[in-house]
Amino acid sequence: MTPLPKRKFSTQRTGKREKTRARTLPQLVECKNCGKMKLPHRICKYCHK
Repeated sequence: MTPLPKRKFSTQRTGKREKTRARTLPQLVECKNCGKMKLPHRICKYCHK
């Protein structure tokens, strides 16, 4: 037989575990050359500068 939990996990405990999986939107910056949005510290995929 496999072990079973003795008590139900509280919603606070579940929330603490699941909040680490929260995804954030990428922070975009404006390309100085063409003005399109790009990821910071990356080459612009439109003008390659």
